[in-house]
Amino acid sequence: MAHDRAPEARQLTTSPHGERLQKLLARAGFGSRRSCEALISDGRVTVDGRVATLGERADPATQRIELDGQPVTLPTDDLTIVLNKPTGYVVSASVEAGQHSVFELLPDAPANLRYVGRLDSDTEGVLLFTTIGELVHRLTHPRYEVDKVYETTVEGHPTPALLERLRTGVALEDGWTSPAQVTVTETRSSDTVLKLIIHEGRKRQIRRMCKAVGHPVRRLRRTAFGPITLRGVAPGESRELTAEELAELYELALLDPTPSRATGAERPR
Repeated sequence: MAHDRAPEARQLTTSPHGERLQKLLARAGFGSRRSCEALISDGRVTVDGRVATLGERADPATQRIELDGQPVTLPTDDLTIVLNKPTGYVVSASVEAGQHSVFELLPDAPANLRYVGRLDSDTEGVLLFTTIGELVHRLTHPRYEVDKVYETTVEGHPTPALLERLRTGVALEDGWTSPAQVTVTETRSSDTVLKLIIHEGRKRQIRRMCKAVGHPVRRLRRTAFGPITLRGVAPGESRELTAEELAELYELALLDPTPSRATGAERPR
């Protein structure tokens, strides 16, 4: 999904051998590479005054790139942060009356900061944001199988057979789920706390899986996205990833970090 807010003017970066236009547009915050390819195919992108063609390369340091007649500019510094999302916040910049957006918790966020996947309003925990379009694409694509860890409190006490159903796959309206790792971490009088690890990212997937086996979710909290946890982040607060965390994300996404993307420093926000 494209970022909900229109990118603002930013300083250009250089690309000595040129970069494919769809990647440049994605880095500038105009959506995924696929949606940026559509912008090019629709004739909305120009390079030095001529209509661009899909697949061509451009150098933003030496060429004028425009979308709908407006200059396309890129950020000089990439930013990747983790937010400890509380309940009651919608993962979108556009919300209905009475709703609260997660961007209210990030008042100083650059216009091209994009969320990596979603959490529903009632779900807490790890939510990543980055200005790096390709990182968003890879971390959310099923092909890369990035683990997401959840602490899930469900009604009642699932039997071993039902836990095995969660582990092997559950039939939902949009198809069977991939195998999950499921561990019982606490059994209480009326509910059970499970640790679930999945790599898919379907809408409300954990809630639907648990409901399908007869044990609806009472509380859901994402505790990790790949190597990123909530270490040192209170509910409603965020911090920039460290260089080590960024390197681990790039390794998971099979990306080569550039020097500017490997210098993250922990900075409370």
